[in-house]
Amino acid sequence: MSRTPADQPDAPQPPSSVWDDVVGQESVVAAFDAAARAARSAVESTTGPEGADRADEGDDSAMTHAWLVTGPPGSGRSVAARAFAAALQCTGRTPGCGRCKPCRDVMSGTHPDVVRLATEKLLITMEEVKGLIGEAQRRPWTGRWRVILVEDADRMAERTTNVLLKSIEEPPPRTVWILCTPSADDVLPTIRSRCRLITLRIPPADAVAELLVRRDGADPSLAARAARASQSHIGLARHLATDPGAWERRRRLLLAPVSLRSVGDAVLAAAELVDAAEAEAEEATAERDAKERTSLLRALGLEGDARIPPALRAQVRQLEEDQKRRARRARTDVLDRAMIDLLSFYRDVLTTQMCGDVERVNIDLVEAVDHAAASTGPEQSLARIAAIEECRTRLRSNAAPLLAVEALMVRLRPQA
Repeated sequence: MSRTPADQPDAPQPPSSVWDDVVGQESVVAAFDAAARAARSAVESTTGPEGADRADEGDDSAMTHAWLVTGPPGSGRSVAARAFAAALQCTGRTPGCGRCKPCRDVMSGTHPDVVRLATEKLLITMEEVKGLIGEAQRRPWTGRWRVILVEDADRMAERTTNVLLKSIEEPPPRTVWILCTPSADDVLPTIRSRCRLITLRIPPADAVAELLVRRDGADPSLAARAARASQSHIGLARHLATDPGAWERRRRLLLAPVSLRSVGDAVLAAAELVDAAEAEAEEATAERDAKERTSLLRALGLEGDARIPPALRAQVRQLEEDQKRRARRARTDVLDRAMIDLLSFYRDVLTTQMCGDVERVNIDLVEAVDHAAASTGPEQSLARIAAIEECRTRLRSNAAPLLAVEALMVRLRPQA
């Protein structure tokens, strides 16, 4: 008898609830689930807007109108926030059933009352924030709540964040703000004090591996290896488990610094890394860019290679500028992923030097780690780790990528 894809052990399985992909975060799920239940009780107990206000009262699990979801990169902040938004809109027997239409719509990004901002640019603009504030003032169209989800709240400048303050402090009764940042310190104290803080932890590697098998159909042994190599960073683990060339690129990256012999070698290695990041970013965005341009030209009444009238060129230029900013963000993300991999290598080196009783991340690079540990001291390893973190900070601050990576490679090269 033949098996259907769903019967196969390595086939992706449909979720049984919206919380299924929030892995290794039991306390977070419990807090959100309790809040969603309190929110439902408040809404169902009254037909007036006061019900949403009463949801703020009561015990520690009660609903509130503003949330700050924090956690290290790869912990699943956005996934948890989106699951909570789905639980608030859910019409199933228990909030977050994952099977009702509101749950499915929220998780697929099509629910009209869940407004999501996940910027692909380096900074969220003032215009985007003002647009969110306008959305927050609307009453729910079809759902129980109007949910404003900002997945990159740390990418707002201080002046931009200040614009949000009044809306977060005094939102309409059925509006909920959910802000996601790596750390609570990434937003102003005035914003932080008006939000309930939810903190995610780094999930266990076995939980990440199980997610890759269930959701992405990854081979169990490859999923376990990817979860370990990524240090439980869910996005990086998925990249390693699903991209056939990712492992070889990662290996070349980690072995490059220990093979450098001169400043010239370091400069060439930096150029190669930045070029590879730009190529990967272009590959990831090129198809989408082409579709967006075609769609815009069609909406403007133009087809094929038709000449763009002067009156319409501003709209096309705006699209091109947005696409350039997105490409820069994609390149920065690729380089940041490379920095995380380099950190894992020198973490293994330092652990070996200190005889620490900790499992290595890069079990496929044992010889290279041992050689680096034997030829340098802990002080040098700590200095290299600090240099990588400094490079990450420069890249996030919009520094020239090539100059930042060149400076890093010079500091990583073996010293005589």
